[in-house]
Amino acid sequence: MKQVITILFLSLLFSCGTSKTVKESRKTIKGEWVINTISYSEAGTYKVSLFNDVSKTCFEQSTWRFIPNNNSGVYTINDSNCSTGERNFNFTIQEIDSATGLYNFLLKPTDAKGNSETNQGFRLTLAQLSETNMRWEQTLTVDGKPFTINMNFTKL
Repeated sequence: MKQVITILFLSLLFSCGTSKTVKESRKTIKGEWVINTISYSEAGTYKVSLFNDVSKTCFEQSTWRFIPNNNSGVYTINDSNCSTGERNFNFTIQEIDSATGLYNFLLKPTDAKGNSETNQGFRLTLAQLSETNMRWEQTLTVDGKPFTINMNFTKL
C-alpha cells in the first residue's frame, strides 16, 4: 500500500511539472532580443498603444532581455521621439498544443522589484521561436472582426 501511494504521489508530482517543450522554449528565449518590425493583419492606419505603454513606432527597435530562471525581463524603448528608458516585466510561457508548437505568452508589466501596480497582464501567442527569431501575435477585436498585431524579434 505504501508503494502504491508513493507511486501515485510521484506520478502526480511529475505530471504537474513544466513540459519539456516549455523548458526548451525558456532556454531558447533567454538573452537579448530586438523587435525589428510590428505589423497588422489589416491594412490601414491605426493608433495602437502596445502593453498600455507606447506606440508601435516606439516599440520598433526596442531591445528586450529575458531572464527565464525567475520569469522576468526588461525592455528598453530606444526611439528618442518616445518616452525612452527601461521597463520591467514578468512573463510566463504556457504550452497550448504540443503538436503545433503553439504557446501562450503572458507578459505583465512590473516595477524593478517585480511588483505590478495594476496586476494587468497581456496574453499573446508565441507563434514562432527559434535560436535567432521569435514572433508574437496578439489578436484583438476591431469593429467586430479579429485584428492581429505581429511583433517580429531577432536575437542579438
